[in-house]
Amino acid sequence: MLISSSGLSKVKNSVQEKILFGNEPSYELVAILTVYFVQGILGLARLAVSFFLKDELLLSPVQVSAILGIVSLPWIVKPLFGFMSDGLPIFGYRRCPYLVLSGILGAISWVSLATVVHKPITATLAIMLSSLSVAVSDVIVDSLVVERAKAESQTEAGSLQSLCWGASALGGIITAYFSGILLEHFTTRTIFWVTASFPLLVSGVAWLIAETPIYEVSKDNFLSIKNQLKQLYQAITQKAIWLPAAFVFIWQATPTADSAFFFFTTNELHFQPEFLGRVRLVASVASLLGIWIFQRFLKTIPFRVIFAWSTLMSAVLGMTMLLLVTHTNRIIGIDDYWFSLGDSLILTVMGQIAYMPVLVLAVRLCPSGIEATLFALLMSIFNLAGLVSYELGAGLMHILRISDNNFDLLWLLVIITNISTLLPLPFLKWLPPANKEAIPVKIML
Repeated sequence: MLISSSGLSKVKNSVQEKILFGNEPSYELVAILTVYFVQGILGLARLAVSFFLKDELLLSPVQVSAILGIVSLPWIVKPLFGFMSDGLPIFGYRRCPYLVLSGILGAISWVSLATVVHKPITATLAIMLSSLSVAVSDVIVDSLVVERAKAESQTEAGSLQSLCWGASALGGIITAYFSGILLEHFTTRTIFWVTASFPLLVSGVAWLIAETPIYEVSKDNFLSIKNQLKQLYQAITQKAIWLPAAFVFIWQATPTADSAFFFFTTNELHFQPEFLGRVRLVASVASLLGIWIFQRFLKTIPFRVIFAWSTLMSAVLGMTMLLLVTHTNRIIGIDDYWFSLGDSLILTVMGQIAYMPVLVLAVRLCPSGIEATLFALLMSIFNLAGLVSYELGAGLMHILRISDNNFDLLWLLVIITNISTLLPLPFLKWLPPANKEAIPVKIML
């Protein structure tokens, strides 16, 4: 019996160290990881949405890119959801009911896409409702993650974030290939029906969050929010916070050619949904690989160094897409399919390595007392940059006259988007010189 208990203890310790990155297992951790897992597994409908917009609603690359930017709006107002959760408890609870509601909203959005959506405007609203669902649940678990992560030492930096994004990547891996193969046999609306069940998992694990009910919202509650707003203003007006935030915005706001490439691969290269599912599977595995590389080798390296090298390498490697766009890969004997798989693998690993420091930096910037709110604000800035990226991409596609059957100047779009990723490099000094356990920020109470 003693041997058995000792063996179980060793297994538990091994799981905690090697799989949970040293984080103590708990019901709350299960709930947090489930929310991130669902965010990844919702990728089952990502290809279906793209094909739905392209083939059923007959939208152009410019219109699709514009819509993908617009539907990210809920992610830009994430701090609002944080204030609502803090100041407007439901049945005495600040976290659990909001997770339950977010799951229900998500299910409603996918059911709508599966049934009543037939026009671009209603499609935009339904997809935005799905985005709202994920954003609300995300801001709840983000607050829990930040509170835990603030207690991490330098050697543990980013371990919880790595675990959370690993859970998301795992969900993505599980559904990546199926997102394509299912489209070979079922309609997009059937995929939406299946996807509608996933947000309900968030509602199901909501009550695993440990919290004490508050039955009365007192004046102190609102004074606390007022004080929090005051502290938030004091924080964001300090160079130690707004300069790194500005850098991340510039880094993320450069134009993207994602929508143009989707139309190019489906209309020009005639990639089928099953193969695009394989590409997504490779990307999901590559994302996990990027997380592991960061966690294993790079987490103690200064932010400036990681951003500089990852940006330079991504820009150079991104230019390899010119080989595919101009069909040069065929001349040198590389098949379109193999080229796309290899390119997706390399670029996703580099992208994930570059993204992990953003999460660690955001946590380090948050002073005690307003961790959740400031983290949500920083992530909102990041998401606003993503919206700008899609809209700038749509503008470039319009100027270059790239459409569902005209890709003559796609090579120029590739060059412009890749060169633009170098724009943040002159501002590297805006980042902290080293990965300190906390950024010195003065907050007057």
